[in-house]
Amino acid sequence: MTVHPLDPLSRDEISRAAGIARASGGLSDASWFETIALHEPSKQALKDGTSRREAFVCCYDPQSGQTWDGIADLDAGKFRVWRHVEGMHARIVADEFAAGGDVAKADPAFIAACAKRGITDMDSVLVEAWAAGHFAIEDEEGERIAYGHCWVRNESGDNPYARPIANLHPVIDLRRMKVLRVDDFGIVPLPPECTPIIHPSPRVDLKPLEITQPEGPSFTVEGNLVRWQKWQLRVGFHVRDGLIFHTIGYEDQGKLRSIMHRASMAEMVVPYGDPTGANYRRNAFDTGEYGVGQFLDSLTLGCDCLGHIHYFDAWGHDWHGKPKLIRNAICMHEEDFGTLWKFTNWLTGEVTVKRSRRLVISSISTIGNYVYGFFWYFYQDGTIGVEVKATGIPFASALPVGTKSPYGALMAPGIEAHVHQHVFSYRFDMAVDGEKNSVKEVDFSAMPTGPGNPYGNAIRINERMLVSELQAQRDIDLHAQRYWKIVNAEKKNALDEPTAYKLVPGVNAFPYQDPLSPVGQRAGFMYHHFWATQYAEGENYPAGQYPNQHKGGDGLPAWTKADRSLDQQNVVVWYTMNYHHLPRPEDWPVQPCVYANFHWMPSGFFDANPALDVPSPKPKHCCA
Repeated sequence: MTVHPLDPLSRDEISRAAGIARASGGLSDASWFETIALHEPSKQALKDGTSRREAFVCCYDPQSGQTWDGIADLDAGKFRVWRHVEGMHARIVADEFAAGGDVAKADPAFIAACAKRGITDMDSVLVEAWAAGHFAIEDEEGERIAYGHCWVRNESGDNPYARPIANLHPVIDLRRMKVLRVDDFGIVPLPPECTPIIHPSPRVDLKPLEITQPEGPSFTVEGNLVRWQKWQLRVGFHVRDGLIFHTIGYEDQGKLRSIMHRASMAEMVVPYGDPTGANYRRNAFDTGEYGVGQFLDSLTLGCDCLGHIHYFDAWGHDWHGKPKLIRNAICMHEEDFGTLWKFTNWLTGEVTVKRSRRLVISSISTIGNYVYGFFWYFYQDGTIGVEVKATGIPFASALPVGTKSPYGALMAPGIEAHVHQHVFSYRFDMAVDGEKNSVKEVDFSAMPTGPGNPYGNAIRINERMLVSELQAQRDIDLHAQRYWKIVNAEKKNALDEPTAYKLVPGVNAFPYQDPLSPVGQRAGFMYHHFWATQYAEGENYPAGQYPNQHKGGDGLPAWTKADRSLDQQNVVVWYTMNYHHLPRPEDWPVQPCVYANFHWMPSGFFDANPALDVPSPKPKHCCA
């Protein structure tokens, strides 16, 4: 099968890139790989047919304490670019994360601190080597640090986060693989044993629910190219971003019209709200510090996905650069979604109804205690839905039985979960009917009662252009029912208006962290819900390429200082979705899915309802 320039790297290409780094990277034998992933060709190269297969490679060398990255030409077998990234730290990869925990559990000072708490079975202890952030602590400056959080498994063994070891934190030197110090803020009794996750007597009254498509699915797949109900898109994968999409378009009157060149979840940060002890250090950048892609689950038919499923495998790698296959990493299927549109003619009694079907493309990433489902929905009317389903186990902390904290909520006796937020930044490289796009903000306001509005019912529509990057740093406003449109002034619909797609917010919140706090400076993107930038190569992640232990200020806050034009430019939209979470007793010992979402909808992109031609359901499939 022919390899498309936007296809993820294959097993052989990952091995070839690792070999180039080993042979010519000038690194020690102890060096390891953070990222080996496709270096995406430019849009011009795609048009010209001149793109080459290249890999972005990032390595960390513990011998020198240096991070290196570059672009390897896989055909030429050499680096086109290779550089030492001064003062930056590579992400914490899965192998390093596990090794850091093992180092802590073998440390005499940590073992002694556990013994003071009556914990002697170290096999029952879980230590997670979390990214340390940057807090200007003297003995951490310039070092590669992980900050440990600790738990004791429950007796059944099905919940590694069942019994938090409060106030005990090994500080791990990941470069030298040793414990730098043990932070101990005082002994708190272990919580009582908790309910097992696996229930001993499951319900017996649940009847089978089967989803069948006897004629097969309505989509077609050629490699990574998907066609479904006038949609056309390419499914991709990255060890950092996870699931990504390229060249999203919709066929209209026989012509494929572009909407987006690339779409992905580019960053997520989970800041916690408890300032006591070492709890202030709990703020995980799950994309930039760890990488969503490397933690994708292998999905299971009938459990994670239901119906006629097409799976995409993904090739990642371990820290030695050895290719690592994630089978069934991405799931694609069709879902019935109720009524698409309906009209009942009361004069004639004639009823016309069309059922909605959507294409679901999803992946699930397990990052420590939390499990995130990333779902993308493509609808027959041209709408794109984006949703996160969060489940798993809330970050549990221990406190004396009978006490409460002002910064969290009790989930069980002796177990609380701190108030926190899940902040997701989505990146959309827009191409609405082409690459020359502009940005509009749309608000609604009430007109005062008076001349021209004698009955006080008038609603004014207020549209304004956001012509530069600083103007385009915007927030949701429920009073104004605000949304944003990406328009192409050169392309007009049947009403002689610019074609456009609009971004409609859903669940959202504002951050509570001081913008000058350590996490606030590193996650500056979370202080606005909407950002727009002029496309520039290398501007891929809203907190910057290397947020691990970074002091902050990188990414969107830095780039937008240039205040580049957004008038008929290659516009990149960044949307911040913030799910505010105070856990409940119902979230323990495992949390039912909670949902956060938003939508892209055509807004004058089509001349009329593009789903008029969807066929009516066959009577044999309708209830009498």
